[in-house]
Amino acid sequence: MMKIFKFILLTFFCISAYAKPLIIGTDGVYPPFDYRDENSTLVGFDVDLIDAISKKAGFEYEFIVMGFDGLIPALKTGKIDIIASAMSVTSEREKAVDFSDNYFLTENLYLKRADNTSIKSLNDLKGKKIGVLLGSAQEFSARKIAGVNVIPTKEIFTSILALKNGKVDVVLVDNSIGYGFLKKNTDLAWFHKQVDDGDGFAFAFDKGKFKDLITKFNTALKEIKADGTYDKLLEKYELK
Repeated sequence: MMKIFKFILLTFFCISAYAKPLIIGTDGVYPPFDYRDENSTLVGFDVDLIDAISKKAGFEYEFIVMGFDGLIPALKTGKIDIIASAMSVTSEREKAVDFSDNYFLTENLYLKRADNTSIKSLNDLKGKKIGVLLGSAQEFSARKIAGVNVIPTKEIFTSILALKNGKVDVVLVDNSIGYGFLKKNTDLAWFHKQVDDGDGFAFAFDKGKFKDLITKFNTALKEIKADGTYDKLLEKYELK
């Protein structure tokens, strides 16, 4: 009888653990991973991937949009439960959060104005201004380059606009969105790419609090890759 009671109690806790929708934070301005469409609906690879994982792992969710640099503080204070915002796994971030398995690998891409012939390689960056997304892995990478002035912005669109207007000389982005900007802006060009300083994009959770859920995420991610759902999303957002 005691064993049956324990089983019922355990089942109750498993069901009630995610009785409320999980609150997922994203910055909403990072296409094709998270952005607003023409109807102001939040869409993107991360958004669809979370939806697919939720169906496998059995939870409901709600998205909250906020600045990228505010996502980890919001996670630590309990305002959100998960970060799904093309966040790179870095050793610095791992001190504050737990990550799921990575779901996308990327490279750093250096963009310049197409008519700027003075910049051809990393050796030409001394004294230049580099635009980056505040708090991104690209900001960490840019700050390792000697002799440059790093200009962080809260939205990557702001960095791209600064580049087009001559307020910065270079913008450093991950290649998954960088090529998208190049398709739409023929006045821009790339001149260098390299493996970024992170270990790919992953979902982030407050440290030590969601081990069970992370296991469910990782299992669901494996299933999604195995059944073809993941590849369909890559194709949908032109990421392969």
